[in-house]
Amino acid sequence: MNIKEIAKLAGVSASTVSKIINKKDDTISSETRERVLKIVNEYHYIPYSHQTSNTNKKWTIGVLFSSLNSSDMLLSGLINVAQQNGYCIIACNSYNDADQEYKNIVSLCRNQVDGIIWEPIDKSSLSLSNYITKHNIPFLNIGLSSGEYYVRFPYDKAAYKMTKDLIMLGHSKIACLSMSELMQDDFINGYKQCLFEHQMNLVETLIFKNLSDMLMKKITTKEITAIVCSSYQKALQFYNIMQKLHYKIPEQISLIALKNDKTESMQYPEISTLTISTENFACFLFKQTINLIEKFEKQTNVYSQSFELDNKATVSTPYSQDKKKIIVIGSINMDTYLNVSNLPDTGKTATAPTSYTYPGGKGINQAVGVSKLGHSVSLIGNVGYDSDADYIYSTLEKYSVDCSAVKRCLQSDTGKAYILLDSKGNSMISILAGANSIFSPNQILENEHLFTDTEYCLVQTEIPMDTVVEVCKITKKYKAKTILKPSACSNIPKDLFPYIDILIPNEEELSELCPDCKTIETQAMKLISYGVQIVIVTMGENGCYLFTHNHKKHFHASKNAVRLCNLAVKFVDLLRYDMSKALK
Repeated sequence: MNIKEIAKLAGVSASTVSKIINKKDDTISSETRERVLKIVNEYHYIPYSHQTSNTNKKWTIGVLFSSLNSSDMLLSGLINVAQQNGYCIIACNSYNDADQEYKNIVSLCRNQVDGIIWEPIDKSSLSLSNYITKHNIPFLNIGLSSGEYYVRFPYDKAAYKMTKDLIMLGHSKIACLSMSELMQDDFINGYKQCLFEHQMNLVETLIFKNLSDMLMKKITTKEITAIVCSSYQKALQFYNIMQKLHYKIPEQISLIALKNDKTESMQYPEISTLTISTENFACFLFKQTINLIEKFEKQTNVYSQSFELDNKATVSTPYSQDKKKIIVIGSINMDTYLNVSNLPDTGKTATAPTSYTYPGGKGINQAVGVSKLGHSVSLIGNVGYDSDADYIYSTLEKYSVDCSAVKRCLQSDTGKAYILLDSKGNSMISILAGANSIFSPNQILENEHLFTDTEYCLVQTEIPMDTVVEVCKITKKYKAKTILKPSACSNIPKDLFPYIDILIPNEEELSELCPDCKTIETQAMKLISYGVQIVIVTMGENGCYLFTHNHKKHFHASKNAVRLCNLAVKFVDLLRYDMSKALK
């Protein structure tokens, strides 16, 4: 290959090729220069005048990665662009081992490569640059801002964009998770800059360099509603931890991570990401290295790329700005239903041709009902140390009920209910309380953080009364509404009534609570005089009565089935309206 053949392939004159090779090309366009140099490199052309000074040229570039993640991301792109330009790649990996890093540098220098693209393990590795310089090999440092020749990926811009996207959704409690030392400072600086430019306070304790217990604690206490993460693999690890702890992503915590477009494109579950264009970045690194080898003018150290959110799978508005959550506290059982023709009398036997067993108890029933209505719900209660508990946990997860506060009790079995149900819908129930009987007030205090941003608390009296009292007091403390179902209860402490916003007894339960009053109206009004805000008396096929301080209204079952359902289950909608307007 001679200069005329190079000129013919490039579509220019031989003199133009000569000027470019000898760097006397000030009047030649950059497009023409790049076209000619590409052909020169592809065919390893060395002008006769340069042969004496370039006899040692190997047309080889050494690439030294610090970790497997980096090599997976960039190696394919570097090989591709090197081959297009007539170069070969010798690739090494230090695997974050300082001794191996030194051995790799020695090996590349002994192979007399024309240039080195080097990703140092950490800042202490930079002392090895003297060894490379001693062998007169130009090198490009990836990641660490040190020396004259280094390239910085715009991690700061990526972090800025992530943080801004979350701020635009309404988040103000945003944590930063940056692990790699190579990108750590830039990524954190981008996060800080975005907070500053949006007039938001920087909380240093929300910057993390690992997945720590403190990070999890701050999520639990609602000090963090969103996270920007510099590592896609760590984001996946965080996602899995949150799933095991029964946190909902993005409903309870939003997450955005940085990933590359090669090895991390087919991962599951889907996470909201900003993507590094590895082909473009590899091409940029190669061109910068060739500039050093050929001693062309050095370009900018900063690789430029625009960033956009790839998807919204794990981002949403902050929990406190979305639907208010609901807490359910109550019994958790395994229910066994026996279908009989008639309920047995004393001394009689009833044969059950069919039976069904599945999770029940008023705690589970209400929690699943609330979840089906589209609301976020947490359940607090007890199960035993048995296989029934495993079934209950899987059922609650199936219905998206947060069961992180459902405690597995080593010293007890899961509660059980045996229900005889006849053809008319009448029933007889026998209950083994099991773990429900040791549901203590301390468990409510241990899970007090769940009451933050809670709008309603549903509680029943199939658990110890001192626990019910603690629930109602905590609910009032957090300015939420308490809805109590007095099930299997003949007495409620009088000082508890002022903490109850809605009391929902049936006729029999109402009579047990107010045995001295003869009518539903006088019974309900007596409870209201004790401090209850609303009493809803369920009456089966006769519908229900609603009583407040100033109003009462009867809802007929036949004409108001949908409204009865709302009153019985969808309490959220009822209290969102002014009662005086709703009853007109």
